[in-house]
Amino acid sequence: MAVTATARELSSKTWYGMPAYANADDKILVAFKSSGKFNSRYSTLEFQDAANLDDADMWPVSYALRARPLSADNGSMDYVGRVPAPPLDQFIDDIYCLTGVPRHRRMNVPPMPSAHLFVNLGGPVRLWDSDPSVPPAVFTDGWFMGVWTRRFIFEYPTPVRLVGVHFKPWGMSPFVHMPATELTDRWVPVDAVWQRSLDRIRNRVGEIASATETLRVLEEELRSRLAEAPSRGLDLVQHTGGRLETFHGALSVGALADAAGVSGNHLAAQFKSHVGITPKKVARIYRFARLIVSVDALRPVDWAELAQTAGYFDQAHFGREFKDFTGNTPTDYLALRRRFPAEQGFPPDNGPMPGD
Repeated sequence: MAVTATARELSSKTWYGMPAYANADDKILVAFKSSGKFNSRYSTLEFQDAANLDDADMWPVSYALRARPLSADNGSMDYVGRVPAPPLDQFIDDIYCLTGVPRHRRMNVPPMPSAHLFVNLGGPVRLWDSDPSVPPAVFTDGWFMGVWTRRFIFEYPTPVRLVGVHFKPWGMSPFVHMPATELTDRWVPVDAVWQRSLDRIRNRVGEIASATETLRVLEEELRSRLAEAPSRGLDLVQHTGGRLETFHGALSVGALADAAGVSGNHLAAQFKSHVGITPKKVARIYRFARLIVSVDALRPVDWAELAQTAGYFDQAHFGREFKDFTGNTPTDYLALRRRFPAEQGFPPDNGPMPGD
């Protein structure tokens, strides 16, 4: 349904977090209503009073949709994010709001050096693990996600209205009271981690139109959840993890342990406790993230040089890891990057790629 192709004078908007189109006076004329958001049988396209459809004594103002709507307009997503104020910034890279209509419903997400909290204010979100033995998941509310060591598929609802937190790999530890290993490579409902909290969070941000105000509410919630005193070993993990981040994973575990004055086994145990995986795996993910961010899809790419710069000295190992993490060969991945460039205004991780 190409709305703007037919009515070029209309501009794309969001209306209660859903895609809509407005006239030159910025009045909404037509809007999409999601079946997932309202738990109805059909999604609908609805005309507002400003559309002036008056015709005889009776006329339709709403149409049921069986196909995915508004796809021919290629979608438009708004990302509003910022780094939270201290002390949250020690543990969190950014908090953000994501709204609009996705250009692609499914995204293939490789391992990245972060953990996540999602509060979903739109329709159901579906997720698939690259491990076929793991059943798919559907979330209508929100979920925590620890550090992932393998790729997964994320299917957006239409439209999207997500509020999220990008934690540093160790950053979730002072906010939750469960072992990090129980969140690694898993999606866990928010209420299983923060009991009876999700409805309160959703109620506070659900009717807020301003992304700035939504992020303020989210930051208040995070502040209230932050432990007053760090748990045992977190300072060590935060310090050594920060070095891995600075050096993009190009440090040996032995060098990290020696610099910190602890044994390699002790360091590994603390990482398992606060991150859910060993420092060696964290370094591996940081190394891959550096490689991905360094790819300039607009220019010729020398994969051997990029791999060596990122710390891969075995080309066969690089090729296997790249395929494991992305599901594509480097050549196929580059072709996808060139075919589907990143949206303007989004953070430059360039990791997730269309999976549909």
